[in-house]
Amino acid sequence: MALTGRAALLAAAGSLPVGILAPSWTGMLAVNAPLSLAILCDYALAAPVRSLRFTRSGDTTVRLGDGASVQLSVTNGSRRRLRAELRDAWSPSSGATAAETGTPRHTVSVAAGEARWLTTLLRPTRRGDRVPDRVTVRSLGPLGLVARQGYHRVPWNVRVFPPFSSRKHLPSRLARLRELDGRTSALSRGEGTEFDSLRPYVPGDDTRSIDWRATARQSAVAVRTWRPERDRHILIVLDTGRTSAGRVGDMPKLDAAMDAALLLTALAGRAGDQVNLLAYDRRVRAQVRGRTATGEVLARVVDAMATLEPELVETDARGMSTAVLAAAPQRSLIVLLTTLDGAPAEEGLLTVLPQLTRRHTVIVAAVADPRVEEMSRRRGSAEAIYEAAAGTRAQAQRLHVAERLQRRGAVVVDALPESLAPALADAYLSLKAAGRL
Repeated sequence: MALTGRAALLAAAGSLPVGILAPSWTGMLAVNAPLSLAILCDYALAAPVRSLRFTRSGDTTVRLGDGASVQLSVTNGSRRRLRAELRDAWSPSSGATAAETGTPRHTVSVAAGEARWLTTLLRPTRRGDRVPDRVTVRSLGPLGLVARQGYHRVPWNVRVFPPFSSRKHLPSRLARLRELDGRTSALSRGEGTEFDSLRPYVPGDDTRSIDWRATARQSAVAVRTWRPERDRHILIVLDTGRTSAGRVGDMPKLDAAMDAALLLTALAGRAGDQVNLLAYDRRVRAQVRGRTATGEVLARVVDAMATLEPELVETDARGMSTAVLAAAPQRSLIVLLTTLDGAPAEEGLLTVLPQLTRRHTVIVAAVADPRVEEMSRRRGSAEAIYEAAAGTRAQAQRLHVAERLQRRGAVVVDALPESLAPALADAYLSLKAAGRL
């Protein structure tokens, strides 16, 4: 039971004259007895909370930054009208507000035996599964003096996907992919090493492309055309260790790496390549494998990334190498989204990279911190000079690590968060054009 402000106001209004004019226990009793009786009657006439029935419907998925709506049905199974304040509690990162009031609370009035739908708007600020806590109901009596209070558990789950901000770069990369395939309006021949089709010879064609067997079967000279390789295997590896928890701007490094992985997945899927995903720190956190339709692959990768969070442990480089080789038994393109920071890379990735480059083509992609570049340009005070020296040293260490990775056969992509996704897509297209996949 919960007393309302109206009951407190009536008690104060009745006690004040008694206290001034006739301060006595009799006067207090004369004021509070009727009020107590009114409170008891009001409580008895309030609709019971336990007899309420709740169901949910609405959105179950949403991209980070977008809005979702969840409907809550309130059915009054009692014989009394329900006048209540209702709070549909969600975690703070869900950004829950009531559609009617713009606050997390609803004011409802439901007749006996009827139902009413309430809408809660969500605007999540974090990835992952957002679940409600409880529905708290404060059922008021007809006089508004007292309320019955209780709660119900009404389960629901809204999965918040990564935002895929780099989607805007996909059309331009697909256009370049079509050029490589030789399917643009300019009819460019394209590059690659995989046989595509035969066509008649025209002056200027490379004579090494003549197919003599096909020429012998027909009256015209036939030449082979080529296209970039298809049905190649790509394994995207997300390092979810402690270095992925570092923030660049307003997001963790892991989120920037995910955005780059999504653009590459969409592009490679459209190119006809098979894309797999592996998230690892000291054990496998998520894995997507198997060939399905292009849209299904992207959907499965997005779903697997939704609940990933950085783990505050040092990444086991040898364990990651073993997991990568197990997930990619045939020759593949391995894309490692990890760090180029000095100690973690030198003690981890550099020690196992030869095992990977011996069998696979490897791209190492990392998120650069724009704050380091800003520090390296600072001048004007002793503190700024020290920061500039620290920033310059950090940049030099990353460059040194990148050079060592390149000497061991890896392609290195080191870019700022907003540039990492298109830079990684460009590296993939360059390898495809050169026939290195």
